[in-house]
Amino acid sequence: MASRKQAPTTVRKPPASPKEHAAVAALRQSGAPKVKVAVTDIDGVLRGKYLHRDKFLGAAEPYPAGGFGFCDVVLGWDMMDTCYDNTSVTGWQHGFPDALARLDLNTARHVPWDNGVPFFLGEFVNTDGTPHPLCPRQTLKKVLKRAEKMGFQVMTGMEFEWYNFLETPQSWADKKGVGATPLTPGMFGYSLLRANQNREFFNAIMDDMLAFKVPIEGLHTETGPGVFEAAIGFSEALEQADRAVLFKTGAKEIGARFGIMPSFMAKPHQPLPGCSGHIHQSLSDGKNNLFYDAKSPRKMSKVFESYLAGQVNCLMEFGALIWPTINSYKRLVDGFWAPVKPTWGMDNRTASFRVIAGSPKATRLETRCPGADVNPYLAMAAVIAAGLDGVEKGLKLTAPPITGTNQGADHIPRAPRTLIETTRNFQQSAVARDWLGDTFVDHFAATREWEWRQWLDAVTDWEMKRYFEII
Repeated sequence: MASRKQAPTTVRKPPASPKEHAAVAALRQSGAPKVKVAVTDIDGVLRGKYLHRDKFLGAAEPYPAGGFGFCDVVLGWDMMDTCYDNTSVTGWQHGFPDALARLDLNTARHVPWDNGVPFFLGEFVNTDGTPHPLCPRQTLKKVLKRAEKMGFQVMTGMEFEWYNFLETPQSWADKKGVGATPLTPGMFGYSLLRANQNREFFNAIMDDMLAFKVPIEGLHTETGPGVFEAAIGFSEALEQADRAVLFKTGAKEIGARFGIMPSFMAKPHQPLPGCSGHIHQSLSDGKNNLFYDAKSPRKMSKVFESYLAGQVNCLMEFGALIWPTINSYKRLVDGFWAPVKPTWGMDNRTASFRVIAGSPKATRLETRCPGADVNPYLAMAAVIAAGLDGVEKGLKLTAPPITGTNQGADHIPRAPRTLIETTRNFQQSAVARDWLGDTFVDHFAATREWEWRQWLDAVTDWEMKRYFEII
């Protein structure tokens, strides 16, 4: 029988899978049984959960397989978990379904005060993978993407001032929100004595935050009982906003170890200074600081001047993002450190926009309007959008810098004194809608209108003390 040669068989290999992200590979090797994940709500409060490692590994897969469900109520309720009654994208009328949350694997870190548990930040996306229009982190990314198309990398740094109290959640509840005990007495800024008095807490903030990939450039006491100020290491804007969000929650978790409750309220005490959330900014082409010009008398480039002019021109239209709470406006008082007018000055801390011009590395803008109560993603989106709007339109500085204590600012209207005023300005702002989108503007404005209505319905201690007996 004649033999027949068998045709060679073709072995089909499975398609090569994309290279696994280093953070996922490290998790597999570590054997960690669980992962902590979080997103931010509209107010900038971290909302999260622990995931079993297998659930995390599934969520970490590339689109479209990855992601996990996260109830969209976190975009549809306030900081007290009360659902808004005036929103349309999320609300009772939709039944609060799961939204798709995707993890940013580049945010991988370990929580040193939680047994080193792996931690990742996430953001909301639509089912087709496009950015969710209400997600604060996606809102900042939208602004940064437009900056990238303009040829800019935005560099930022945030500074926070905050009060520290000898309280726990239970002791504060028992006091019914009145009479918090400050960490230290008196007004003692830049005090080594006060820092030493609480050195374990002080050092834990510096050391644990660094291990948490939130480097602190400087930490010192500020003017006010138990007040600290921290400057977060300068970085690319999205990374900086991540650091800022994690810093606020991290400080509270670290403080709990020592029986200390940090508060990032803008104005906890009427007669004392408020708490700021200053934002430093510059634009880069990836190599050079585009705000610096050695030939300019002020060392300010034309791009810097237009960016500054944009903020002078329209940042007040974004006021609801940089003063997002009822309490924010108690900080905007004449005679205190918080600037109350859209003014600019050369190394002048009484101005809203402080120009720091010097070396190619250090030249930057410090926007001093925001308070410590901001959602870092949204406050950063606001200041960058306002600045870049000036660059896009080629705006020029028409007013000279103020000098001294707002000298030269007599003709400039002051900032609004209430949340409802800034909310209406924000809702009507063509610039805000251009940069942030109609859906986000309408939703955020609705959440601030809700916040205002809660205030209108509240009976306060001030009213009781003023009217209860006398009237």
